[in-house]
Amino acid sequence: MSDGGSSGPPLQVLLVEDSLGDVRLTREAFREANMSIGLHVAADGVEAMAFLRRQGANQHAPRPDLILLDLNLPKMDGREVLGRIKEDEDLRTIPTVILTTSDAEADIVRSYQLQANCFLSKPVQLDAFETLVRSMSDFWLTMVKLPQQRHAR
Repeated sequence: MSDGGSSGPPLQVLLVEDSLGDVRLTREAFREANMSIGLHVAADGVEAMAFLRRQGANQHAPRPDLILLDLNLPKMDGREVLGRIKEDEDLRTIPTVILTTSDAEADIVRSYQLQANCFLSKPVQLDAFETLVRSMSDFWLTMVKLPQQRHAR
């Protein structure tokens, strides 16, 4: 069992989400789960890639330990963001979880073809959404062993 990241710096999570309501729900769900994380938000795919590549105002951005990626984004959609992450030698090892309202088989298949680490459909009910985020954070941020590359960059 892991220590849940309680020693050392908090785990860094990049949430790529254009819905302010879903950003707020995700933030509250992490807080409810008592997760000590640094939650960073990118509202579109272009902003996400600038954060990940530390471009412009993001030059001091931390390397995320986990990316939560919506598929339906303005400017550059989540499928393209996922493709770029997994093509990039420096970024491809960051676990990328698709967290989207879609449950279309085509989106699920395409996400795994692009090497998503998992695909989760957002429930519409608030309590179910909180349960999903709590379960996801328990698994990805407490149980899973993540690469320690964030200190190398």
